[in-house]
Amino acid sequence: MRAVLAMILAMAAFGQPPATAPSPLVYAGKPLRVEAGCTEDDIQSLGLGCTTEEPCAIYLELSTIETGASRIVVAGNLHTDTATLSSVLLASEDGGVTWAEPHPRIKNGSLDQAQFFDLQTGWISGQMVGALARDPFLLLTTDGGKSWRQRPVMSESGPGSIEQFGFESATTGTVVVDRGPGAEGGRYALLESRTGGESWSIRSVGREKVALPNRPAANAAWRLQAHAPTKSYRVERKEAGGKWVAVASFLVSAGQCKPKETELKEPPPEEPTAAPATDAVEVFQVGTPKNAKKATPKKKP
Repeated sequence: MRAVLAMILAMAAFGQPPATAPSPLVYAGKPLRVEAGCTEDDIQSLGLGCTTEEPCAIYLELSTIETGASRIVVAGNLHTDTATLSSVLLASEDGGVTWAEPHPRIKNGSLDQAQFFDLQTGWISGQMVGALARDPFLLLTTDGGKSWRQRPVMSESGPGSIEQFGFESATTGTVVVDRGPGAEGGRYALLESRTGGESWSIRSVGREKVALPNRPAANAAWRLQAHAPTKSYRVERKEAGGKWVAVASFLVSAGQCKPKETELKEPPPEEPTAAPATDAVEVFQVGTPKNAKKATPKKKP
C-alpha cells in the first residue's frame, strides 16, 4: 500500500501539462517554428528575470529521433538560458510533411532517449528538470506513437535521471538511474520491468555505472542534425546511396517569455453629485399669521 501511495505521489510531482494541444505544423521547405511562451507562475517559480522590456528568449532543443509504424518521432524540451520550461514531443505520419504533438507538454520536463522495439511498441525517457534532475519517467506507446502515457520509474519522488534504458522484448526491459553522488547505497540504480515499463523493481544499487547488455543501437536510417545557416534542427533520412536528405526542420528559436502586459484603461466618467441631504423642514403656512397687522379699511369720503 505504501509503495502504491508513493507511486501516486511521484506521478503527482510531474508538471501539469497544458490542456490545449498546439495546431499541427506543415513543412513546406522552410524551418517550422514550435511556438512557446510562459506564464506569470513560470516566471515566479523558476526565478526568471524576464520583463516586458527585456523578455527571455525560449529555445527548442531536440535530442532524440525514432520511427514506429509510419510515424517519425522527435523529442526534447523548451528552455530559456537558465531554466527548462517543458518537454516537447513531435510526430509525423506522412514522412515529415505534417507534424503534431501526440502528448501534452510536461511542465519542467525534458525528453532525451527513445526506442521502438517493433512497429507498435516504444518508449521515451525523461525527467523533471530544476536545480537537479528528479522524478525520472518513461513515456509508453503501444499503437506506434499515436498516443503516449507517462509512467514513473522510481517508486518515490526524488533526485535522479535516466542514464540509459533498453527493452529486449515488448514487455521486458532495464533502466539505469543516476540518483546523484549522495544517494544512499550508491549513485546508480539498475531497475527491471516485466510489464513493458508500466512498473519497475530495483535489481541492484551501487557506486559504479552499469552497462546495459540490451541497450538499443542508434537508428541508422534517421538522424537529427543541427543546421547553423538556418539556426534549426534538421530531420534527415539516409537514402540508398548514403546521402542524407532533410525531410523537415525546426527553428531553435521558439518564442519569448515575458509578463503579461497590463492594459491601461481610462477611468469611468464621474457621476453627477447629488444634493446633500438636510434635516431642515420647509414650512408652508395657510392664512394670515397671528402677529400680522390687519389692514385698516379706508373711510368713504
